[in-house]
Amino acid sequence: WDHVKVDLYPDAVYVFTPKSRILALPRGATVVDFAYAIHSDVGDRATAGRINGETVPLRTELRNGDVVQVITDAQAVPNVAWLSFVRTGRARSKIRHHLKTQEQTASEALGHTLLTQALRAEGLQQLPGDTDADQAVWERLLRFTGSRTKADLLTDIGLGKRIANMVAKRLVLLLAEQGVRPDAVLLSRERLAAGDSATQGVLQLDGSEGASVRYAPCCRPIPGDPIVGYLGRGEGLAIHVGTCSVAQRLLHRDSERFLQVEWADEASRPFEVGVTVSIHNGRGVLARIAAQLAEQDADIVHVEMDDISPEMPQLRFVLAVRDTAHLEAVTRTLKRAPYVVQVQRAIGQRA
Repeated sequence: WDHVKVDLYPDAVYVFTPKSRILALPRGATVVDFAYAIHSDVGDRATAGRINGETVPLRTELRNGDVVQVITDAQAVPNVAWLSFVRTGRARSKIRHHLKTQEQTASEALGHTLLTQALRAEGLQQLPGDTDADQAVWERLLRFTGSRTKADLLTDIGLGKRIANMVAKRLVLLLAEQGVRPDAVLLSRERLAAGDSATQGVLQLDGSEGASVRYAPCCRPIPGDPIVGYLGRGEGLAIHVGTCSVAQRLLHRDSERFLQVEWADEASRPFEVGVTVSIHNGRGVLARIAAQLAEQDADIVHVEMDDISPEMPQLRFVLAVRDTAHLEAVTRTLKRAPYVVQVQRAIGQRA
């Protein structure tokens, strides 16, 4: 029967669910394709697969006759990397829909934070609420900005399509017509904290901000670095190392789009950083460097070799580290190795 199916339908694979239900999928389909063929919720929460009783990664391709089970986690979410290996239109569509919804939710939350901070800089404690009078203020603000809903307005602010302090100034005028006046104490405190200049407030970052905040790949900032935030038009908030040449060019050209940002006391996850290691080439050198990195609890996210000089090649790593102190410890360890010539952090270029 398998031979007949392959002859009749060479572009399809037939697999079984644990309850012996047969599913036909395109040849090259993966565990993720199978998960979305079962149900959207199964696909969205997939973390791994089990094929014929053996646990496998989500990108594993299915073969005729496989019995496939999906391992899920209630906290799991789709990953943009899945789009590189799924084969079915259904899976691709569902992943893109979830990622877009996730990005909009994150951008709306960031927009709410930015607008609240900008309003505090104008002497008002919080955004209007849900009373009839407040709703009237929101409606007038939406007419002024041209946004359809409050969520759309906040999302646009989070994406950088609108500047929060400009919207806040208009909101202050509308609230003044309702008899709401700025708090002189709050206004003085905010301006003092900002060095007597207008500000949108300081946004604290710990790595859990979601899709609306991205850490620029040109400099790969990590906790401990001095950082700046650039609110690109429609791109959300990009975080750069303060000395990054890309950030300096943007600051010269578009300074009004920079926000004050700082690291939270504790990060929620490791951060990626670029490191270039020049070595004396020899048998097993890469394996020894990988072992040293593992000993220092630094995960290798990506590595490639520049073989322009075969005797002294460069290894370009992207490592996951906790902060600048962790990176310094990793760097010291590598420099002590006799086969390592130089170790540099890569800033201002993609590692």
